[in-house]
Amino acid sequence: MNDSNRIRVLWISFLSYALTGALVIVTGMVMGNIAEYFNVPVSSMSNTFTFLNAGILMAIFLNTWLMEIIPLKRQLLFGFVLMVLAVAGLMVSKSLALFSLYMFILGVVSGITMSIGTFLITHMYTGRQRGSRLLFTDSFFSMAGMFFPIVAAMLLARNIGWYWVYACIGLLYLGIFVLTLCTEFPVLGKKDADTQQPIAKEKWGIGVFFLSVAALCYILGQLGFIQWVPEYATKSFSMDINQAGKLVSDFWTSYMIGMWLFSYVLRFFDLQRIVTVLASLSTLAMYLFVNTDNSQYLDYYIMALGFVSSAIYTTLITLGSLQTKVSSPKLVNFILTCGTVGTMLTFVVTGPIVAKGGAHAALTTATGLYAAVMVMCVLLGFVTKHRHHSHVTH
Repeated sequence: MNDSNRIRVLWISFLSYALTGALVIVTGMVMGNIAEYFNVPVSSMSNTFTFLNAGILMAIFLNTWLMEIIPLKRQLLFGFVLMVLAVAGLMVSKSLALFSLYMFILGVVSGITMSIGTFLITHMYTGRQRGSRLLFTDSFFSMAGMFFPIVAAMLLARNIGWYWVYACIGLLYLGIFVLTLCTEFPVLGKKDADTQQPIAKEKWGIGVFFLSVAALCYILGQLGFIQWVPEYATKSFSMDINQAGKLVSDFWTSYMIGMWLFSYVLRFFDLQRIVTVLASLSTLAMYLFVNTDNSQYLDYYIMALGFVSSAIYTTLITLGSLQTKVSSPKLVNFILTCGTVGTMLTFVVTGPIVAKGGAHAALTTATGLYAAVMVMCVLLGFVTKHRHHSHVTH
């Protein structure tokens, strides 16, 4: 792969994560306007957005096999067609059922691009360099999470239709589409292109199980935490919505800064050991946030949480890809799928908890989930294979 083609592939991966970040994080900004548009309670709309998460989950799960059947370029080009149809449908639809369908389609498009983007990084890079590249790629998720809520706020403040927010997000896929047209992608299949011999299958091992559970608990804990921080801050500390929103913004800002820093730092540390340390520090930071009585400390704790937790998810994926000698798209997508299950379960799990015990109970549950991530990382240390494979060192 020549340098210019590699750069295009990198940007496709960057934009794929930005697309998913924009679609997932912008939900809280537009939910109230969409509920008013369809004349339904906000609580009903939160359930409707589960279709977006379900689409992401299904696409990542199925693409574990489809990447070896349907060429990556064809998938990305077809995704652009689906994106245009979904955004156009949101603009003209007056039916909540159709809205759910279009959300599901957007989820499918997002899941396809994210799974491809992740595999491309794991395919092009090895060892600790793979981890740092994945981490930098994941920072585009956070950048979109910072940028598009601002775009949404600007549009909604000017009484511009909420569906134009999704049209703006669609511009990210326009960039993917243009880059895809002039990019060559690796060909996947059952045989190696040079030897024409079947690729030997490797057993994943119990380490993949620990990583998958950790990925699910991490995403469920993170989203379960960040979705209810505004509710917790306004009800427990009498903050106004702008102050509560600042807490969320500060989390994603420090998260992004942490990603950039760790994308360099990770090259010098053993991945299993550093992810265990980061999971432990994240659990501590979240515990302090949830249990403090002083509102002045909330901002410090949430920024610390964003910073130290920023490298966990992509390091889990990197460690998963290093459990076999040859990077397996099925293995990478399996861990991604488990993380996406956490996304889909966010409101399913936290909704009843908030109904019974309030937002504080949901944040306490998130702390427990982060503790579970720490335990899984410790257990991984006894069974991980990443130190035994030749592509670990760089």
